[in-house]
Amino acid sequence: MTYDGTAGRAVVTGASSGIGAEYAARLAGRGADLVLVARRAERLDVLAERLRKETGAAVEVMVADLAASADLVRVAERVAAEDVTLLVNNAGINGYGPFTEVGTALLGKVIDVNVVAPTVLARAALPGMLARGRGAVVNVASLLAFAGALPPGPLPHRAVYGGTKGYIVTFTRTLAAELAGTPVRVQVACPGLTATEFHLGTGEAPVPGEARVHEDGGMPAADVVTASLDALESGEVVCVPGLSDPAAVTRLADAELALRAGSGTDTALRHRAVDQARE
Repeated sequence: MTYDGTAGRAVVTGASSGIGAEYAARLAGRGADLVLVARRAERLDVLAERLRKETGAAVEVMVADLAASADLVRVAERVAAEDVTLLVNNAGINGYGPFTEVGTALLGKVIDVNVVAPTVLARAALPGMLARGRGAVVNVASLLAFAGALPPGPLPHRAVYGGTKGYIVTFTRTLAAELAGTPVRVQVACPGLTATEFHLGTGEAPVPGEARVHEDGGMPAADVVTASLDALESGEVVCVPGLSDPAAVTRLADAELALRAGSGTDTALRHRAVDQARE
């Protein structure tokens, strides 16, 4: 079965700019109606009106901060509705900075937006999708999920952000295995540096003013979405938009299998040898 989000209604979080706005535009152009979720009401209203005029799509706007429990409950209730056939968990904040210097409130918000919200929304969406026999969930992560041991410079200080995106990768891959054989698909999109406004703030508050692109540049958001929707249609669980060799994902799974060989009942000889030398 293929799935490209061209029917029913798609819920897109973080839709007020960047990758989220591109998902919204592309899906509306393919015939999907939309629910757009973000913190910036004015940005959402402008996007919704443009998409209505350009595509004829029915577009709902939900102004919500997914770090706020009451807002998350509202969005989860909408996501669980019968007309939702695609959920794009795109909202995310970075909280960049040295771990010992970033405020704990901001770090908690990073976890709430990047981990708690997509988990809750996927849980809200999937039972109905499974019952109806159709649907998909796309979770937007980051290649920083795979950059744990690399030091900052040129990469950002990202201990918590990278950890949250690592969660999204593992969550999605494991969920895909759980849902194998059902008509419902899940995907994790892992873009690298993307030409959006993401690096213009930490996420504690929305980036003010008109939409713009950070100076670091990167892949156009439209190209990220093209790759993600193509991969969703072809059934790829892990989509890295700039990856030419998809076998790299297979090699990752092979490396994980090798690591799991350490789950036996005996300690590895290299560790036992240390204890024996001390005796």
